Parts: sequence; C-alpha cells; structure tokens
Amino acid sequence: MLFRILEILALLQLVAANALTFNLPAKEAACFYIFTEVPDTQVSYYYAVQQGGSFDVDYFIKDPSGHVLLSKNKERQGDLVITAQHPGEYEFCFSNEMSTFADKVIDFEIKFDGDAHQQFRASMPEQPNSKPIEHVDAMKRTADHIDQQLEELKRSLQYYKTRNNRNQATVRSTESRIYYLSVLEVLLMVGMAVLQITIVQLFFKGSRKQLV
Repeated sequence: MLFRILEILALLQLVAANALTFNLPAKEAACFYIFTEVPDTQVSYYYAVQQGGSFDVDYFIKDPSGHVLLSKNKERQGDLVITAQHPGEYEFCFSNEMSTFADKVIDFEIKFDGDAHQQFRASMPEQPNSKPIEHVDAMKRTADHIDQQLEELKRSLQYYKTRNNRNQATVRSTESRIYYLSVLEVLLMVGMAVLQITIVQLFFKGSRKQLV
C-alpha cells in the first residue's frame, strides 16, 4: 500500500525542471533551451542577478519559430509564467553586452509542467470492487497543496538569498570606499605636513638673508 501511495505521488509530480547559477561575462550573452512536446504548456521562468554591476541584465525569450515572446532590458530579477503554445524548442537568452567590465552572476530556473494528472488517470487500471475515486482526488489535492507550499518556500529562500548577496556586495563596496577614502585622507595629511614644513623652511631662509 505504501509503495502504491509513493507511486501515485510520483505520478502526480511529473515535472521537468532545470536550475543553475552561472557567470555571465561583460560584453557577452548566454542562451538556454527547453523542448516541449505538448502544446499550451505552462513554463515557469525565474531568474535573479546575484552579483555584478548594478545587478541588472537584459533577456529575451523566443518560440520555436524564432519570434520574440518577451524581452526586457536592465532587469534585476523576474518570476513569471509563459504559455508555450506550440511544441518545439524555446530559447531563453541573457545579455550582458551593456556592461563594459562587470561580470554578472545569475540564478536561473526553468520549470514546465506536463499533463501529469491526465497521465496518472490514464495509468490507473480498472479494478473490480474498487473504492470511489474521491480518495484519489483527496490525495491529489493534498499532494498539490504540499507542492505549492514547497514552491512558495523555495521562492522565499531564493528571495532571501538574492537579498543577502546584494547586501553583502553593498557592504564590500562600502568597505572598499572607506578604505580608499582613509588612504586618501592620510596622503592629504602627509602632503599638508610636508607643505607646511617647506613653507616654514622658506620663511626662515628668507629671514636669514635679510639679516645678512
């Protein structure tokens, strides 16, 4: 019975997902591809710039025919769902060409759901004296609810990870500015001291010439 429950839960969660973190150098672009076999597939699309520059990046999405479905410039993060209306290969591209020298570190995830519920129902054999389907629907709703809560938790963790990385970058930038400002202040103090000594020496030299 336990094995059957695990099998049902596995069938209910038939999803394909890809998540990665990659480095995007300045003046370059990177593209990723997914292939859908079922029309009108819902594709979840999440990204966040973790490090680099102003934490922004350009991106665009193309369908199998090469048409641009979505295009944004200088975005820091995004979490959206698109409908892949036609089966085929979809292209997701990030561009850092607007940056002169700053590399970007990007978290990126694509997730598309197949028609898992219909596959599950089709795989269920007809059995005599079987219980009503309501208990299966209740189990399906419970699994969907757990999956939704896990997805919300993952999104919250991704959000806090992004905030933490950006705050650390701000702290490092502030520390660097304080350090260089302190060095500049010391150099100015040394320069002022040298200038004062030079002025005093010139003053006394002039006074001695007048006495002679």
